[in-house]
Amino acid sequence: MNALFGANWTAWAAVAGSGIFHGVNPAMGWLFATALGLQRGSRRALLLALPPIALGHAASILLFTSFAAAIGAYVPGAALHWSLGALLIGWAAWQHAYGHRHRVRVGMTVGFAGLAAWSALMATMHGAGLMLMPAMLPLCGGGFGSLRGASDTFAVSLAFTALHTLTTLATTAAIALLAYEYLGLGVLRRGWINFDWLWRGALVATGTLMIATA
Repeated sequence: MNALFGANWTAWAAVAGSGIFHGVNPAMGWLFATALGLQRGSRRALLLALPPIALGHAASILLFTSFAAAIGAYVPGAALHWSLGALLIGWAAWQHAYGHRHRVRVGMTVGFAGLAAWSALMATMHGAGLMLMPAMLPLCGGGFGSLRGASDTFAVSLAFTALHTLTTLATTAAIALLAYEYLGLGVLRRGWINFDWLWRGALVATGTLMIATA
């Protein structure tokens, strides 16, 4: 098991990198945390919003990585890559056509559980966990052949989720505090990139990579 965690460092780097990418995306939570802090005039309100946002995101990621670990350990093969690649590209197409009609909105008075549930739903609807599939499968599939049994696959899933969540949380907190203290939400109008398009492009690119590595 220790050898597994030390091997294929590019997969772990990809997980950390995707955490940064998810953290920068306003839809993953920093925008809500900043707005909550500004609305209440309290940095403490902003900081208290971060743990449930991270918890909800982690729950969604763990769901998908556990799924990938299970199917990658027991159903290896090109068909798996083709199926997941098609799913990612199809999800991007659905987001482009219908995603704007299904925005999940919560009020500024939402509690810890409600905010965690919102975060989990947003991550799931955006296909955040699906983006980790190319990094997950080499560690859990027949190509690596290093895992034996459900305990090993779940351990990798937990490690992926922990690393990804920590990098996402750190990025989310940094941007939320920067916007709260210095930039304000006007930065989204002045020069923020269109993350909807960028996110869909990332889904398509990840799906293409899955198919190309089949």
